[in-house]
Amino acid sequence: MRWLIGILINAFLFMAIAGYFSESFYLEGFSSALVASFLLSILNVLVRPILIIFTLPATILTLGLFLFVVNAITLELTDYLMGETFEIAGFGMALFAAMIMAIVNLIIQKTLLEPSKASKKK
Repeated sequence: MRWLIGILINAFLFMAIAGYFSESFYLEGFSSALVASFLLSILNVLVRPILIIFTLPATILTLGLFLFVVNAITLELTDYLMGETFEIAGFGMALFAAMIMAIVNLIIQKTLLEPSKASKKK
């Protein structure tokens, strides 16, 4: 269930980013956002761990900040696989979108999803 909620949240984030940065982040519609979000989640399961292992020295040296670059690479892979329906203008925009998505997902997870776990423990 959390996986589906994550896909929906990322799809809405894609729509919001495409709305604010329409010159450098193109999205054909909400269905494209859902497919891109689903594809991104699959890439995060399959490709991201391999990238993290290969870039472990850089991640350690940057105290974890290089993980934003890994997230941007997975966004660029999503862009490549989606074709014309999902376009990111460059790596800088992918890096910026990865930062926005990480921060918003963290906020949503801490405020909406974890308080429900705390209430179940009581």
